[in-house]
Amino acid sequence: MKRCGPSHFLNRELSWLEFNQRVLDEAFDPANPLLERVKFFCITFSNLDEFFEVRVAGVKQQIESDVVERSADGLTATETFRAITKRVRRMVEDQYRCWREHLVPDLARGGIRFLDPEELSPEDRHWLNHYYHHEVRPVLTPLAIDPAHPFPQLLNKSLNTIVQLERSESGQRLRHLAVVQTPRVLPRLVRLPREDGRMDYVLLGRLIGHYLADLFPGTEILGFWHFRVTRNSELYIDEEEVDNLLNAVEDELHNRRRGDAVRLEVDKETPPPIRQALLGTLHLTENDLYVVDGPLNPTRLLAICEGDHSPELRFPPFVAPLASALRERTDLFEAIREKDILLHHPFEHFSSVISLLEQAAADPLVLAIKITLYRSGGDSRIIGALMRAVKDGKQVTAVVELRARFDEANNIQWARQLEEAGVHVVYGLVGYKIHAKVALIVRRDETGIRRYVHVGTGNYNATTARFYTDLGLLTCRPDFGEDATNLFNLLTGVCQFQGMRKLLVSPFELHGRLIQMIRQEATNARKGLAARIIVKVNSLVDRETIEALYEASQAGVQIDLIVRGVCCLRPGIKGFSETIRVRSIVGRFLEHSRIAYFENACQPLVYLGSADWMPRNFFRRIEVVFPVEDGNLKDRIVRQLLDAILHDNVRARTLDSQGVYERLSPKKGEPTRDSQGEFMALALEASRPKKKATTGKNPYPQVKLAPKPSRRVQRNGSSPRSAD
Repeated sequence: MKRCGPSHFLNRELSWLEFNQRVLDEAFDPANPLLERVKFFCITFSNLDEFFEVRVAGVKQQIESDVVERSADGLTATETFRAITKRVRRMVEDQYRCWREHLVPDLARGGIRFLDPEELSPEDRHWLNHYYHHEVRPVLTPLAIDPAHPFPQLLNKSLNTIVQLERSESGQRLRHLAVVQTPRVLPRLVRLPREDGRMDYVLLGRLIGHYLADLFPGTEILGFWHFRVTRNSELYIDEEEVDNLLNAVEDELHNRRRGDAVRLEVDKETPPPIRQALLGTLHLTENDLYVVDGPLNPTRLLAICEGDHSPELRFPPFVAPLASALRERTDLFEAIREKDILLHHPFEHFSSVISLLEQAAADPLVLAIKITLYRSGGDSRIIGALMRAVKDGKQVTAVVELRARFDEANNIQWARQLEEAGVHVVYGLVGYKIHAKVALIVRRDETGIRRYVHVGTGNYNATTARFYTDLGLLTCRPDFGEDATNLFNLLTGVCQFQGMRKLLVSPFELHGRLIQMIRQEATNARKGLAARIIVKVNSLVDRETIEALYEASQAGVQIDLIVRGVCCLRPGIKGFSETIRVRSIVGRFLEHSRIAYFENACQPLVYLGSADWMPRNFFRRIEVVFPVEDGNLKDRIVRQLLDAILHDNVRARTLDSQGVYERLSPKKGEPTRDSQGEFMALALEASRPKKKATTGKNPYPQVKLAPKPSRRVQRNGSSPRSAD
């Protein structure tokens, strides 16, 4: 294989920023309904917050450390930070331009307006005055800044107002600074009363600014400006040094709220002296300052999408049906005994998984339930089923990952409730996050003990299952049951990993097996045997895996990579990665499923699982990847799911060798293909009564895998530089 160098890799952080730009492009796109564009817009800010809290914070820590090294793309931490800063500034300009020039005017035409207090009618001002004095003023706390009152410790991502005021003291006019923190308990948008269905709002920050004189009587308000601080939010816990992981995580969550500042956002009107004062107090530099022309923390604008108003400004409603294999089946265990069942969320309803757990909890023949919980969201039906199972005398074990980023508080709460109910709650292995998605039900059937297994690509979370595309498998194959049993014994007991029959588990063997399968495709190609690789993941970062894909490409293997977010591989490099194509899908639902297809000399292998192709998933997490062995389900995944995605010319972007994404559009005469739209249609069609199928026929015979896609660009109203 040709030797890999820095020029063959894309920077991880910059690649993630390009993903966020693709999401922002959806907010620009007039083909999307208006309120859906608002959602895309808000998501980009939420994403960017987390990026600073974790990734930028990590880069800054690298800069401050004594370790000097280059990433795979050849950049030092300092060079990476400079590149991030440059790219984020351009992105922030695009975000607020989208708000000012596109969303605000379009929302106003749709009957949704944002008004300043000074613009209001006398009746509205009277109502707002009453609202301020009864709802807002009681929870505000003005904080002076002087020798007796040091600068307050501001919460992470909180909205604050810095006030410059003047008052008379001993015959002199002296200037002071003060801070007012916007309470999180109050809605950020104040909706004015209307009887005609119009939706007029006042931003809470503007309302507070309007009444500042009330908070500082006897002073003259010279000016006020909003600002926001983002802090390092990574948890730092030495598991080997703590006796109680739950208490340690809980303590560290409090530290997160006052972590080191990594970013300062200010109104564009903020005077330079005020900006410098804030930077100095927070120990930041100009590189950490972002001056914005619009509302700070626009994520809160999602409130305008709540409720059942304006259906014409939203995507058409989609109510996911039950999977056809489970429709009208009252005994789910019987259905699973008949055949393996593939679930495709959100196109097929997640309630099938919940119903299985509820049925297991109530079934007197069920002896034990074991489950991994990473981001459960505290679903009351799932948690309730586990609690009821304990009351009925069943053995119930929940492996709860306390360190699921930004879900730690929820997981702590539910872990305690489960423990109080009698569930055996464990926190997995020291040094590894438990990211696997596995449930095991042990049942005494008529023929003896049988183990029913659910394995998937997504969390046991009914809320996210409505918005994330994921796959799950229900099976009672003995090998799967034995592997699941051994996995839970590994997570809950004291034992060494002994290998698995079917499941691939990281950090023990997943990485090596995937590399082995990639290299086998390369060997097959050199021998003239059928060779093909199709991979769908959220992120592709691991260097050794990328190098193996490069080697396979040079051997002549056709490779299609469907990577939603970060992709550090450069496709299409002549003589190096010519046979590799990379595409990303950004649509109505968040692409979250992970699929790996290997042609394997006409004996295809199909794997699904919880792991992205990143070092953390391969070496620092417990992940489970599992084979699909039922022939019909393999055909469905390859010829229906992957084919639709590889033919998508509506939501797909393709990546070139320079790291630039281009949006596809149909060629002249070519049919429009929107993969997520097709999956919704297929699910609804499958939910209708069917004619009797012809025995022995392939259920997906007409579909072929996609050829190399068109590279035509469709701007769709997005920024002309959105692909840079």
